Amino acid sequence: MPFDVLAEPARRHILDLLLQRPHQVNELTHHLGLTQPGTSKHLRALRQAGLVTVRKDAQRRWYELNPQPLTEIDAWLTPYRRLWNTTLDRLETHLDTMEDHTP
Repeated sequence: MPFDVLAEPARRHILDLLLQRPHQVNELTHHLGLTQPGTSKHLRALRQAGLVTVRKDAQRRWYELNPQPLTEIDAWLTPYRRLWNTTLDRLETHLDTMEDHTP
């Protein structure tokens, strides 16, 4: 399940980087400040969860984001988003009321 994989901050950082464009492992290693084996370990976990795909180009391997598994997380968060939106709407109303009473 993607939740387990995304619990690791370095993996979330990798996804953030791959959201911008495909990267090679050495680029990801540089951005993360990890060793190449450490970065590869995280990429393996992301690939196994289906969040990352690998495209071979001659000797290079390009890692790309596969957003499809994120829909499972999005679906799970939907009811919570409604809760947050209701709370934020109440806060906005409260702040608007405060502005009306400010001299």
